[in-house]
Amino acid sequence: MEPSGAAFRLPVHPGIPMVIVEGLVKVFREGRPGEVRAVDGVSFEARPGEVFGLLGPNGAGKTTALRMLSTILRPTAGRVEVAGADALRAPDEIRRRLGFLSGATGVYDRLTPREQARYYGALHGLSGADLERRVSETLRVLRAEDFADRPCGTLSSGQKQKASLARTVVHDPPVLVLDEPTANLDVLVARSVVDFIRGARDAGRTVLLSTHDMGEAERLCDRLVVIHRGRVLAQGTPAEVKAEAGGAADLEEAFFRLVGTEAA
Repeated sequence: MEPSGAAFRLPVHPGIPMVIVEGLVKVFREGRPGEVRAVDGVSFEARPGEVFGLLGPNGAGKTTALRMLSTILRPTAGRVEVAGADALRAPDEIRRRLGFLSGATGVYDRLTPREQARYYGALHGLSGADLERRVSETLRVLRAEDFADRPCGTLSSGQKQKASLARTVVHDPPVLVLDEPTANLDVLVARSVVDFIRGARDAGRTVLLSTHDMGEAERLCDRLVVIHRGRVLAQGTPAEVKAEAGGAADLEEAFFRLVGTEAA
């Protein structure tokens, strides 16, 4: 997104990782027979000005990893650092430094997208003219102005997704965590969300994108990890991942080859 008045500002250095994940593990035990290792030793780094993908099928561990990164879940083991803040020692700082859109993010039916974005901007410390300017800019960039003053309960699913995105990014965070942001959207709305992601990358943001859409990942991601059953099978640029999978023609073929090797 384009720079503007914001609640949080952080110097961005292209060569320095904004997100560091080392040996991340999440084990679920309560209410289950035995233990489930949803995330099993995942490590990666993401830099400013890139879209970094977490690619894998539903249930691969992508969402669990992102929830730990966003401090919603506490890791069983491993380390997470976002923009210089440690997830265990400074979770509030991490929440200030990122915007998190989950697959379950909802909207307030009685609020308009503008009112909802204004509310979340205020929670992040924006006020007065800075708040109004930031809300207006966010709605403009997301192409949400036409329905910005309609109650969210009357909006289409695509419009609700844009309203959710607006509240996610209104404080202009340096790191965006987007979990399946185009799932179940029609092609026109999905295209506008993809354009927004590219714009955020071009503005120097670090974008973590979770998806099971191989084509979307190949079009958008500068680098990525392929995750299956909580473990990293491959990591690198799309070209490097395809090469690691024996010269696969595309990421979809690379994924099936890697999963087949892992299951053998």
